[in-house]
Parts: sequence; C-alpha cells; structure tokens
Amino acid sequence: MDGPIAVTAGDLTFEVWTLGPADGVPVLLLHGFPETAQSWSRVAPLLAAAGFWVIAPNQRGYSAGARPEYVAAYATTHLVADVIGLLDALDLESTHVVGHDWGAAVAWPLAQAYPERVRSLTAVSVPHLAAYGWALRHDADQQKRASYIGLFREEGKAVALLLDDDSKRLRATFGATVPPNLVDEHVRVLSEPGALTAALNWYRAMAADLGELPAVRVPTTYVWGSCDEALGRAGAQRCGEFVDAPYRFLELDGVSHWVPEEAPAALADAIIARVNSVS
Repeated sequence: MDGPIAVTAGDLTFEVWTLGPADGVPVLLLHGFPETAQSWSRVAPLLAAAGFWVIAPNQRGYSAGARPEYVAAYATTHLVADVIGLLDALDLESTHVVGHDWGAAVAWPLAQAYPERVRSLTAVSVPHLAAYGWALRHDADQQKRASYIGLFREEGKAVALLLDDDSKRLRATFGATVPPNLVDEHVRVLSEPGALTAALNWYRAMAADLGELPAVRVPTTYVWGSCDEALGRAGAQRCGEFVDAPYRFLELDGVSHWVPEEAPAALADAIIARVNSVS
C-alpha cells in the first residue's frame, strides 16, 4: 500500500495507507486487535485492481499521533468519531466500509449512526454487536471463547504478559496462519511506548450497552471463518437478524479468526461483490 500519509482529524493525526486510483470508488478498511493497517496488505491490492481507492488507517492508539493516555478516550463513540473525522479530512461524503475484529466493532455502530456516510458494510469476524451480546449472555461456547477479555481489561498485567520474552505471547495470538512479516510489523507498532496500553484501552473503555445496538440499515455482508477461535457460531448465525437491508452471510470453511491475512482472495471477492451491488 502507498503511504503512509498523515491525516489530521480533530486533535489527532493518523497514519493512513492508500492504494488504487484516487478517483475510484472509496473503500475504507478498519483493522482489528492486535493488528495494524498492514493486516490488509494482501486484500488491498485485489481491491485496487478492481478499480477501488483503498484507504487503511492505523486507528486510535495505533498511530503515534493519535494515542491519548486516558482510558475514556477509547470509548467506541470516539472511535466512530475518528472515522467520520477521517472521511471529512479526505473530503469523502461517504465510503464503503470494511472492518475486521475491533474494526468491525467500530463499523457496526458507525453504519447504524451514520448510514448516510456508509454506502455498504462488510463486517469480518465480529457479528452485529447485538448478536454478539446475545451470544455472550446465552451461549456457553461464546462465553468460554471471550474469557480472554477479562485479562485484557486488567491494566498493566496484560501489557507485561503480552510483551514479555520478546512479545512471545503477543506473537502467539496470531497462530500459524499470519505471515511472519506481518506479525513482525504488528508487534513493532504495538511495542512502541504506550501503544499496547492504548490498544488494550479499547477493551477497557467498552460500554455495557454495546450489545443493545439497533439494527443497521445499509447493505451488509458478514464474513466469518468456521475455525474462528474468538467468535463462535451462535452469534454469527444471528447476525442477519440485526440488518434491515440486503444481507449476505459468508462462512469461510476452515478459516481462522485472521481472515484478511489467511483468506484475502475470498474476502476481496466478498467486498467487491458487496460494493458492486450498490455502486
């Protein structure tokens, strides 16, 4: 991806990578945890080849110029506002949005609150937050899968654990499916002073009512890997109940949580199909 360029939104400055023709249909890619914008490096060229203008920021906490120190600064409302600020700074009235993991957890409320700014949504791994909330309350399998969140919300302990011994445990979260060069890049960024604490603040600032998010009303594709370690089938299957618009559920058999890195062609095809369905 070309870049990064520095884009200022409010009092924060974000590192933003772009690829493809600047006059192409815009597609905004929001990364998850513990990834960076480089998680899209296998998907972005395929989208650019289809004629789209791809925009991939390092989000709040991941960009060195957008790293507030206090937990409350990472509330989802601020994360959503960052996206709107980036669109404004790039003179984009609207864009197609793709989000993976935490990027999806930002994209869902973004699409719900600002449907006029979101032409379509492709959510990857994390289903609509009301579907995920239901699974957390009622599905024992999802409760077990989400047990790591408690650790991530413990200030200090999680950072030390993940960065100890040359970030051994942080690296291990990616399993064997993410290319080593991408793991190295994610770890490099999260090893910067304050970066991992900032990224974990996304978990610590989560509001209890996220699971009460109303339905979205933009054309939506939800992509889920059947071997996702963190997100189970119960929430995935309920996702469509919270989309009042054209909807597609794409299950990638045998694919883990790291869909952008592990199945870039399948994901790019799904994004292109969704974009073309409304463009």
